[in-house]
Amino acid sequence: MGSPGAADAGDAPSVDVSVVLPAYNEERTIEETVETTIATLESFLPADAFEIIVAEDGCDDRTPEIADRMAREDARVRHFHSDERLGRGGALERAFEAAHGDVLVYFDTDLATDMRHLEELVERVRSGDADVATGSRWMPGRRAERPAKRGVPSRGYNLLVRTVLRSGLRDHQCGFKALSREAFETLHEDVEDDHWFWDTELLVRAQRDGLTVAEFPVDWESKGDTKVDLVRDIFGMGSQILRLWWQLSVRPRISRRVTVGVGILLTLVALALMTVYLDPEAVLTQLESADPLLVALAALVYLVSWPLRGARYRDILAELGYEERLGFLTGAVFISQTGNLVFPARAGDAVRAYVVKARRDIPYPSGFASLAIERVFDLLTITALAGTVLLGLVATGGAADLVAAVSGGVVGVDPRSARIALVVATAVGAAAVLAVGAIVVSARAEANLVRRAVTGLSSDSYADYVAGVLERFVGDVQKVAGSRGAFTRIGASSLVIWTLDVVTAAIVLTAFPVSLPTTTLVAVSFFAVSVGNLAKVLPLSPGGIGLYEAAFTLLVAGLTPITGPAAFGAAILDHAVKNVVTVVGGVVSMLALNVSLTEAVDESAGARENVMDPDAVDTE
Repeated sequence: MGSPGAADAGDAPSVDVSVVLPAYNEERTIEETVETTIATLESFLPADAFEIIVAEDGCDDRTPEIADRMAREDARVRHFHSDERLGRGGALERAFEAAHGDVLVYFDTDLATDMRHLEELVERVRSGDADVATGSRWMPGRRAERPAKRGVPSRGYNLLVRTVLRSGLRDHQCGFKALSREAFETLHEDVEDDHWFWDTELLVRAQRDGLTVAEFPVDWESKGDTKVDLVRDIFGMGSQILRLWWQLSVRPRISRRVTVGVGILLTLVALALMTVYLDPEAVLTQLESADPLLVALAALVYLVSWPLRGARYRDILAELGYEERLGFLTGAVFISQTGNLVFPARAGDAVRAYVVKARRDIPYPSGFASLAIERVFDLLTITALAGTVLLGLVATGGAADLVAAVSGGVVGVDPRSARIALVVATAVGAAAVLAVGAIVVSARAEANLVRRAVTGLSSDSYADYVAGVLERFVGDVQKVAGSRGAFTRIGASSLVIWTLDVVTAAIVLTAFPVSLPTTTLVAVSFFAVSVGNLAKVLPLSPGGIGLYEAAFTLLVAGLTPITGPAAFGAAILDHAVKNVVTVVGGVVSMLALNVSLTEAVDESAGARENVMDPDAVDTE
């Protein structure tokens, strides 16, 4: 990692001050920066009391050559080279660990902060008055003229850090800091970020550990273009702040008893949410009129589909190279679907990615890719089922009844909700077909469409990392979609799973005092369940409660002699049976796998973060 011009830690005696200059492609400025730094340090320190380390971070320009030459010409200059990007924080940590000084200093190589402040920065720590010192562009007395595109994000970022992380500082990202060797040894093992958020995390953890942090105003002048990057900002804004907030403020207060208790409580919330979107009295009334034995049979049939869901997930993971047990994967599916009932926008899907990562060390990109594959097959299957029945209706003349139901409405059904449900179902179904087509086509394409799209938004090195993660994600999806055998096998299991879902609904319908020919019952059940499930993809409510009932009721009442209230009751009971089975299975699985929903939701937020390894916005 070190270049020929870099000195080892044992080659030189200790010095008072080590200045680290993090450098990435700084061939135009690095020599002048080093010379200015030497001259400034010599103005208040003995010539042999300091060293300067150029922490060159995977440069692809002439910076390494220039740094090597300067190191040969002046023994006080050391050059640390890395063949690959370590990140700004990673490069700083590596240099500080090998530094000889008792006071560790770093500042940006563009010298945006006036160097007349360097003596104050060093002496704040060298004198023992502070463990950590940092310049501030926002304290009274500073002079820092900033364009709006840099000043507004910086103020917003610092306000967010002060509010969420309870920091007492005004400026966390000013690239002009110093800390004692003891403070570094205390903090650096706990600082997790290795890029732009490293500065903020260092300062926040220093305050939490009771270290003295001195902030003082500096004169600062913008040099060149900002390094704020669209891709990094989209994926990174706030994620590291939330991660650190959880680690410092929430996690220490959570015991195992708390996580298990709150986890079970949240699953019970799923049941309570049904009373928000559904009339509890209507549920009870319909339960009284339904045959309890048939309702129990419906629940049993639906329960049978869950091991099949686990088996399908096992097949998907096997295609990605991961062999896992059926019981574990069935439990993981139960837990994630329970999370989807509690939280809107299918937040429970990320919970499953956490479970398989935490318990089986399956990487997050593969965990999310396997979920995407499952969802695509789900949507494609129910779209095919709905389309098949629709074609049957057209062929048998039943389409007129459907048009009449949609245009005229059905007694007991909110017409607006019904129409929204059908529009959403149609759009989702079309999107599923297009998505499958795009995945299969792209699997056979030689062009790297992912990298082209990402790098079209950004040329930052972080974009390369993001592109690499997305390529792995898309590659995993394509691996299954592009395999004829896997596509057929997983498609067949999806068909069986959703057939059992339909059979559950059909049994629930027969539990009520209604009489339908078997062919009509089967056709209507397939159509109502398929369209209802497509409709509830829109995350308007946890578990999709509301749109599912509207679509189900409209189709059953519109295509059969069953009245609107009876169809609505069947929809309520069908959804309730399925949700109860899911919640019970989720609770049992959480206890069996020793996972709580609070832990899973917490870490699944970290899952997204670890997939992208996002950095906080560059506010300089």
